[in-house]
Amino acid sequence: MSYSKYEIATLGEGCFWCSEAIFQRIKGVIKVESGYSGGNFPNPSYEDVCTGKTGHAEVVQITFDPSIISYKELLEIFFSTHDPTTLNRQGADVGTQYRSVIFYHNDEQRKIAEKLKEELNKSKIWENPIVTEISPFKNFYKAEDYHQNYYNNNSYQPYCSFVISPKLEKLKKYFKNKLKKPN
Repeated sequence: MSYSKYEIATLGEGCFWCSEAIFQRIKGVIKVESGYSGGNFPNPSYEDVCTGKTGHAEVVQITFDPSIISYKELLEIFFSTHDPTTLNRQGADVGTQYRSVIFYHNDEQRKIAEKLKEELNKSKIWENPIVTEISPFKNFYKAEDYHQNYYNNNSYQPYCSFVISPKLEKLKKYFKNKLKKPN
């Protein structure tokens, strides 16, 4: 499969299991990989990142077809499926590795992210201001195999049932027209 016509988005919205499950279901998304980005520690493991000392965030790297879904549309889903107003936490997941972050790959992505963040702050959808970090992409380290496709392989696990499934229900409710057809 040639990826030349595709683009990459790297997003962190807390636990990458949640993000992966969300973006795997979006039309135009070709591939989603869970991993670590934004730190200065080479080839970190999950245990390294969990210390909060590597500077990395849990992220998903999304390969998408911009002729089907735009970068802005991906960011609209991103902002709608987590709380972008909480610093370094999502629910019970606490630490800099769970921060809300957009790692842009080019100036166009940066402009789109900054503009959307500004528009959303002005709209006052959330009581508190958005704290999502917008930073240049510098690295991505794919997470261990057991983190890949986690929800699809473990939907019966308590974390999946109580944290991820409600996010997927919200996704279905608000972005039904963006979802892939079930197999």
